Amino acid sequence: MNRSALYPRHSRLMSRRSWLRGGAVVLALPWLEALAPGGLRGESRTRLATPRRLMLVGRLLGTHADFFFPKDTGPGYTASRYLKLLDQHRGAFTVFSGLSHLGYPNVHHTEAGLFTGVEPPRISRLDDIRNTISLDQAAADVVGRETRISHLAMGGVYTAPMIYNAKGIPLPIEGRPEAVFRSLFVDGSAEEVTRETRRLSEGHSILDQVRDQLKSLGRSLGAADRDRLENMTAAIRDAERDLLRSEAWSRKPKPKVARRPEDYLNPTWSTGQKMRYDLAFLAFQTDSTRVATVIEMPGRAGEAPGSSLDHHDASHHGMSPRKIEELARFEEDEMRHFAELIGKLAGVSEGSATLLDNTVLLWASNLGNPSAHSSANLPVLVAGGGFRHQGHVAYDPHNNRPLSNLYVRVLRQVGVQSEKFGTSTGVLTDIG
Repeated sequence: MNRSALYPRHSRLMSRRSWLRGGAVVLALPWLEALAPGGLRGESRTRLATPRRLMLVGRLLGTHADFFFPKDTGPGYTASRYLKLLDQHRGAFTVFSGLSHLGYPNVHHTEAGLFTGVEPPRISRLDDIRNTISLDQAAADVVGRETRISHLAMGGVYTAPMIYNAKGIPLPIEGRPEAVFRSLFVDGSAEEVTRETRRLSEGHSILDQVRDQLKSLGRSLGAADRDRLENMTAAIRDAERDLLRSEAWSRKPKPKVARRPEDYLNPTWSTGQKMRYDLAFLAFQTDSTRVATVIEMPGRAGEAPGSSLDHHDASHHGMSPRKIEELARFEEDEMRHFAELIGKLAGVSEGSATLLDNTVLLWASNLGNPSAHSSANLPVLVAGGGFRHQGHVAYDPHNNRPLSNLYVRVLRQVGVQSEKFGTSTGVLTDIG
């Protein structure tokens, strides 16, 4: 599929990023404040010992509501078909029904707004998405400063990107688990480290050249173009911050884990999910990152156990019992993998708590009923994070509450003092 045909506006932005990416330049990534002069001002020893983390799991084709949402509410809910696969972790998560980004169109490309909550008019057309910062980047700007990687992004892009910086520019995502493993845990040779250091030095030179070019351009541009130029200048400042991060970490050895790059080769739809979850777990356990996003692509026929239809076809079931069962094969496999991740995080002690207690997991899709492309009543699950979990919290399925209200609560839980995010109108308090 030709992605530039699907979102040409984003393709232009990404090519601009490539132009500024020469040498060591990578635009719009957060800065490692811990390595800047002054270090970790304001951080207590307790906070450093038990860092807060955030992991987003973005799903593209909704979830069959009858198999996901419980019929009753509260901690004592009766487990639905899918939640039975998580029942061993009851008390460690909350399912929300009746949440959505109000006013979104019923189309696939609302995935661009799943984690941003951008205003509906700015997401109405696939060829003119004008986005804002995504939830993971808002968190990474604060909690991603102390680690080697400010934000770990794994998976792919289906119709539109899901991850955006503060300027609404989509950020890259790595689809190869083996490449992610190497970036986290494989040290380069002495020659490679020297080459990387030289590359970083060249990056400073490139930034100087770009800055001079922008100053020259600014003298001859109108107001609108000067605004665009300011966006580019802000991107350069972000790139300079990333150079500081890269220089500081380039000679520090990476943590060692009981895995090999070969363990992450040749992923299928199902094993790829397990690999990405395992990589996020290892990255959190070694404190290589504190913010991770996994975007799961639809599977092909046969890639979920026993499936004979592809994931997308099954999701457009039109209430056909056969297609719904085909869809369930994919969704149950996803739920099993997510249950394994919860179990791994819960099994690692961290101070007086567990890794799960200190990690907010947010699992969601931009579609409620995928057969109708509905953007209402989205499947949303929050696990871990030290919340006071409530089992099933149900809001009005016909008069949904803003999903962004939950995002404000999530940001506060990971240490970001936020009053508003996206189209929030307040903050959800049902989980503390």
